[in-house]
Amino acid sequence: MGRMSASPGRRVLLAAPRGYCAGVDRAVIAVEKALEQYGAPVYVRHEIVHNKYVVQTLEKKGAIFVEQTEEVPPGNIVMFSAHGVAPVVHEEAERGRLATIDATCPLVTKVHKEAVRFANEDYDILLIGHEGHEEVIGTSGEAPDHIQLVDGPADVAKVEVRDPSKVVWLSQTTLSVDETMETVDALKDKFPQLISPPSDDICYATQNRQLAVKQMGAESDLVIVVGSRNSSNSKRLVEVAKIAGARAAYLVDFADEIDEAWLEGVSTVGVTSGASVPEVLVEQVLEWLSQRGFEDVEIVKAAEESITFSLPKELRRDLREEAAALVAERGGTAAGERSAE
Repeated sequence: MGRMSASPGRRVLLAAPRGYCAGVDRAVIAVEKALEQYGAPVYVRHEIVHNKYVVQTLEKKGAIFVEQTEEVPPGNIVMFSAHGVAPVVHEEAERGRLATIDATCPLVTKVHKEAVRFANEDYDILLIGHEGHEEVIGTSGEAPDHIQLVDGPADVAKVEVRDPSKVVWLSQTTLSVDETMETVDALKDKFPQLISPPSDDICYATQNRQLAVKQMGAESDLVIVVGSRNSSNSKRLVEVAKIAGARAAYLVDFADEIDEAWLEGVSTVGVTSGASVPEVLVEQVLEWLSQRGFEDVEIVKAAEESITFSLPKELRRDLREEAAALVAERGGTAAGERSAE
């Protein structure tokens, strides 16, 4: 992306990797494919991924986002977001006579399976994560009697377990790597026999994006993170940038949210984006900066990414027919009578 700078000394450090991870890419394509195959509307429980632009774009194509499964009329298709849902949500969909598509990120599914396994072995499970986050709600729902949430190191003091020799920790996949390990260390001080998950719960994309920000943060006067405010991994990138040495770091959804005052006294701007952010939004930020003299763009590469995930298996079936059959079998109003179709 080499561009000659019109203002000597002004440059942009562009993080790589950035933006869409494999789980987000899979989820967004799944909504698009469902709309293409089955026609609108396709309902999505919660935002498919935490990004305002992505949600608005899919809404224009015919996706309808709802907060609760009960909001979906019988005989329709509902998709579960990349963050995952608890088993009770699948039960709600079945009772509601809905055909379902599960777009849960496979890395989140891995944590769910770990939770079930350790619960079956009667472990106390300490789930490191942020209270109220959809992923945490979904994971906790897999084994509510065995899981307790630990929201950072400050929460460790209140943790109580039945048997200190049978305790394991799991984590939300989108956390700060450093903060998570700080929490783990505090838990190990309290419970020396604490077991770690068989493989790292924090996803590869979260780690790689944080690593790139660490590398560029020390050289940046200002870091701009493109991402939505309800995106955990995007918010972590702002924190990581500041810890890495950036004088200032801000989270923006769109280029027009950047305040020109942030550029005062700035010669190096770091730019990155969260794992649910399409590249078009980053390009708009680069264009905004270019118009203000920041035309020289250098790539800061922290890792190579080649992971891809196959689309949800449900997309290979005729879900409209399945949904209609559910209504016919169990009674109730058909989709066409209660929806906009």
